[in-house]
Amino acid sequence: MTGGKTPAAQAAASRSPRRRAREFALQGLYQWQLAGNDEAAIEAHLRDCEGFDKADRDFFIGLLRGVMSQRLTLQDQLQGFLDRPFRELSPVEACVLLGGAFELCNYPQTPYRVIINESIELAKSFGGTDGHKYVNGVLDKLAAQLRPTEVAARHRPRGQSR
Repeated sequence: MTGGKTPAAQAAASRSPRRRAREFALQGLYQWQLAGNDEAAIEAHLRDCEGFDKADRDFFIGLLRGVMSQRLTLQDQLQGFLDRPFRELSPVEACVLLGGAFELCNYPQTPYRVIINESIELAKSFGGTDGHKYVNGVLDKLAAQLRPTEVAARHRPRGQSR
């Protein structure tokens, strides 16, 4: 039995510390993009939110601060795979794409499919109806550019070596 927890409560309880960190980083990036809050204000606000104590704090800080400091470079990398100017993206999609691009560039130890799948889940949870499909397509193309060996190995038929 579920102990009286709803399916949503069970899913929330099973989120990994990294997933929670990504969710909080997305919320912080959203605040930054829409309200112009600085990183200190964002971090102070999010530290008081329910569930923050279960997030990977170091990963959260690295992601939030990294995206904020590398925003222009990340936007340039993403722009070639967008069907419109970056500024015309929905705020949630823009923040998810920035976070995913940052991870693809700066966390080579995390498999690119994990980064893309986590980004898709964020877009499903916080974004518009089909935003996750757009995020998937853009990050998949960016991964092929940034991590060509890893992407090629994934697409190679089983048992076939280089």
